[in-house]
Amino acid sequence: MLQPHLPTLDDIEGNTIPAGFPKVIDTHVHVFPDGMFKAVRRWFDENAWHIRYQLSTSQVFDFLLSRGVSHIIALQYAHTPGIAGQLNQYLANICRQYSNRVTGMATVFPGEKNAGTILQEAFDSGLSGLKLHAHVQCFDINADDTERVFDVCQSNNKPVVIHFGKEPKSPVYRCDPHTICGADKLARVLTNFPKLNICVPHLGFSETGEYKRLIEKNDNLWLDTTMALTDYFHIQERIDLQEYRIDRIMYGSDFPNIPYAWDRELKWLRDSHLGDDKLDMILNKNAADFFNLDV
Repeated sequence: MLQPHLPTLDDIEGNTIPAGFPKVIDTHVHVFPDGMFKAVRRWFDENAWHIRYQLSTSQVFDFLLSRGVSHIIALQYAHTPGIAGQLNQYLANICRQYSNRVTGMATVFPGEKNAGTILQEAFDSGLSGLKLHAHVQCFDINADDTERVFDVCQSNNKPVVIHFGKEPKSPVYRCDPHTICGADKLARVLTNFPKLNICVPHLGFSETGEYKRLIEKNDNLWLDTTMALTDYFHIQERIDLQEYRIDRIMYGSDFPNIPYAWDRELKWLRDSHLGDDKLDMILNKNAADFFNLDV
């Protein structure tokens, strides 16, 4: 569970991705307009940890790209109805400045008026999928409003990244993630939308075992590694990626909203003894498949 004043670590950071790595696609990078970024940092300062990297959107992209990350998936989310259109326009515009090195994901607030139209306009503007955050947006994943959003994604062949693990929750959220989230609820979506590719971040923390089993049974589900491999949170089940379906695992950092060095997770992967082929899948190939990247 998130709680105030969690530690911000002073671990040493490298200047580049680890030597010998294949291409690295970071599938989980957060960006917002400056005002919203400041609000996010205040929220983290009050309710979690002090964010180590205080950067603007363009600085986030430049930081990672200059250190050897080959491609970035930029994520955002609307925390309230009525702002998704502006956020989508902002991200579409800034992604154009980075040519083929940054892929932007749209946002929409499930249940808001004209949500399907807002999402379609975002796809038409060049955004390449949808990011949802159940903890922040507090929606029912199996409700008609949410399914209409999934319909738009499936009909456009656009993937969905959805924070749907039950942790890390916070007492200041407007809803209880343990009530609205659950691998069983997502399993219904995977069945009802068989052509919709979905990624659950953080290996499904705190249901890592349940999500591990779900990717074994569902070809339209992926997981990303964000913050699950860094020994920051206590995860009850030991994470051994050798035991996972490797073709459904993608690397993500949560940069810049992290309390430790930007490459902490990359170093974990470097030292994991997974082998070059498996590392290439986690760091590059799986993301290229999921996000339909030409990289």
